[in-house]
Amino acid sequence: MTQIFYIHPEHPQPRLIRHTAEIIQQGGLVALPTDSSYALVGHLGDKELLDRIRRIRGVDERHLMTLMCADLSQIANYARVDNSVYRQLKATTPGCYTFILEGSRELPRRVLHPKRKTLGLRVPDHVLVQALLAELGEPLLTSTLILPEQADDAQEGEPLNDSHEILDRLEHQIELVVDAGPCSTAQTTVVDLVSGVPVLVRKGCGPLAPLGLAG
Repeated sequence: MTQIFYIHPEHPQPRLIRHTAEIIQQGGLVALPTDSSYALVGHLGDKELLDRIRRIRGVDERHLMTLMCADLSQIANYARVDNSVYRQLKATTPGCYTFILEGSRELPRRVLHPKRKTLGLRVPDHVLVQALLAELGEPLLTSTLILPEQADDAQEGEPLNDSHEILDRLEHQIELVVDAGPCSTAQTTVVDLVSGVPVLVRKGCGPLAPLGLAG
């Protein structure tokens, strides 16, 4: 049975943060709010969990997965970051950005794009998520909570943002829904930094000016 936790958005209850971390460490799949939209999150090392995320999202191995990290040093452990990329990251994190980078050898190959060997990385500006990352001491494997029936041929679709709707629609498919008050349906700005030069992939809620991009 799927549980729901009501966690304060500015002063997360330590007991509930610990319990959420335990569920994730035991292989549980969690829907939680971020500084953009709701996301599905789970343990990086769990192969079955990655398959579950893909089934719920209706995507295959070519769909870019994202690591949600606590800070820049954690990103540098899991992606190739040179001086140019580091400067771009420092100017925009934490914030509503997802950066496409080449994964490091610390990552299981299954979470990388099969051809480019890339993935998304981001540092959220969200008290609850940062508290959870601190409790875990490691990144979260994440994917925006968009169901296949919400998408059409032209675009990916809009994320779910109501905890009770998520509970109704994903009952028995995930272990936990976290409610921390109102959550946006905005998505992150996605920037490809593989070449070291920022290339806009998707304009989202992260402003483009700090990246030197127009739009």
